[in-house]
Amino acid sequence: MQTIHMSDLYGQYLTMKEEIDAAIQDVIKSTRFIKSGKVLDFEEKLSTYLNTNVIACANGTDALQIALMALDLQPGDEVITTPFTFIATVEVLVLLGLKPVFVDTEPDTFNLDVSKIEQAISEKTKVILPVHLFGQCADLESIISLTRKRNITIIEDACQALGTDYVFTDGTKKKAGTIGKIGCNSFFPSKNLGAFGDGGAIYTSNEKLAKKIRSIANHGMKQKYQYEQIGVNSRLDSLQAAILEVKLKYFEKHIKARQNAAAFYDEHLANIEEIQIPKRVKYSTHTFHQYTIKTEKRDELQQFLKTKEIPSMVYYPGVIHLQEAYKFLGYKKGDFPVSELLAETVLSLPMHTELTEEQLKYIVMVVKEFYSN
Repeated sequence: MQTIHMSDLYGQYLTMKEEIDAAIQDVIKSTRFIKSGKVLDFEEKLSTYLNTNVIACANGTDALQIALMALDLQPGDEVITTPFTFIATVEVLVLLGLKPVFVDTEPDTFNLDVSKIEQAISEKTKVILPVHLFGQCADLESIISLTRKRNITIIEDACQALGTDYVFTDGTKKKAGTIGKIGCNSFFPSKNLGAFGDGGAIYTSNEKLAKKIRSIANHGMKQKYQYEQIGVNSRLDSLQAAILEVKLKYFEKHIKARQNAAAFYDEHLANIEEIQIPKRVKYSTHTFHQYTIKTEKRDELQQFLKTKEIPSMVYYPGVIHLQEAYKFLGYKKGDFPVSELLAETVLSLPMHTELTEEQLKYIVMVVKEFYSN
């Protein structure tokens, strides 16, 4: 059996090697490494896939920051979000002088608990920033209903959910990141659509806002050497765009491979009482950026898997409100008990497009062995 990887980026590359290598060589031959047609080509293709405007940028963190900058928020404005997420979601808020207001998560989906959002809304609330964690959407329709009569904007952190469908109660489907006023994505290498380095994108259906976002991502430039607003330098380079353009052709196939692996895990782990497998919801598909289980014996299981040469990861071992850098926000242990418990009990198993049935059988066999002892 081949070595089991948490994310087999090289194995995936080999399935597209000829096309990716040719795309890289085309960029090298052109010597147009920045702001070339390759970036525009990729933006256009991703825009067609998502049915919205796409502005490429340097990474997912920049995507979040630029999205917030585009709304002309003021220092002290409040943004409601989750304490159980990657640090970038909150980091950009603090950097811009905004105030993160945390709401606890649901214990089974790991996403924002919408039943607790309304009590967190104040006169200073300007944005709700749901994170579609691990590849499944937060309950956006409920969040939309909370913002409809208020001047509150929804920005989706869809960095882990590219390709996920949100399903409205009337049956309408829209892609994650295209439902709020702005959506943000990351092309970090291990993401479902990953570059060979950093990359990100911002989505919006608002043409005027798209133009503003594109300007902010390019130093606030209106035209060459003319600057209409404060901006940043955040560009997706041509090599990454060329690679992503190739990988986008196989994206739906790759999502299906992840879903098949998840279905295998489900079938073989669901009957283990000590494990809670990922919950599926009616309002969202799941594209499994991660396959994350819950177990009280998380640390012991992880160590046992390691002895059997099976990698696993904890996303995330610490909630943001208890991190040293964010103690100034004034939160304390116990404020968000669900998120705090998740940080102690979640474990992500290997999840990628190249997992073989032999590898999956071995992983579930070892997990069962641990719980049979």
